[in-house]
Amino acid sequence: MKNIARPKVGEYPEYFEKYYSKLPAEANLVELMTKSNMDTIDVITSVDGETLEFRYAEGKWSIREIIQHLMDSERVFAYRAMRIARGDKSENPGYDENVYAANSDADSRNIMDMVREFSLLRASTIELFKSLSGEGLQYVGFANGYKVTPAALGYAIVAHEMHHLKVIEDKYLPH
Repeated sequence: MKNIARPKVGEYPEYFEKYYSKLPAEANLVELMTKSNMDTIDVITSVDGETLEFRYAEGKWSIREIIQHLMDSERVFAYRAMRIARGDKSENPGYDENVYAANSDADSRNIMDMVREFSLLRASTIELFKSLSGEGLQYVGFANGYKVTPAALGYAIVAHEMHHLKVIEDKYLPH
């Protein structure tokens, strides 16, 4: 299995570090993507409808909205990674996750439809990263005004998901 090395400091925006700090020191991106996807699906399929709609504070997202946010972010990050790995030198614009969430209609969706979409999206993302050349994974591009490599974006997908899974476990689930 192709091993995509964990990015080094300088290959990603500094603010990614708060997410990367949750990753194991020795990591294989494809294995992490597979495991984190299964961990997230296990958690969200184990809760009832009331918990899926729960918000722990005013203005906070529901679990369905968090899952939609993870999918939206994964699509954006994977697209950025593909563009950079293919040698596209143009800037990848930022996006406003709160606007995306407000327009996602996530709370009206069936959770099993979301789980299926999340699984298919992750399978597609894994295949994308497996297809990128070692050289392409190390190209430097710009996303939202920051220098970043495709490999760093792949790890950001997983680390971001792990961050939100921890939030779900800490803030949404009974202890």
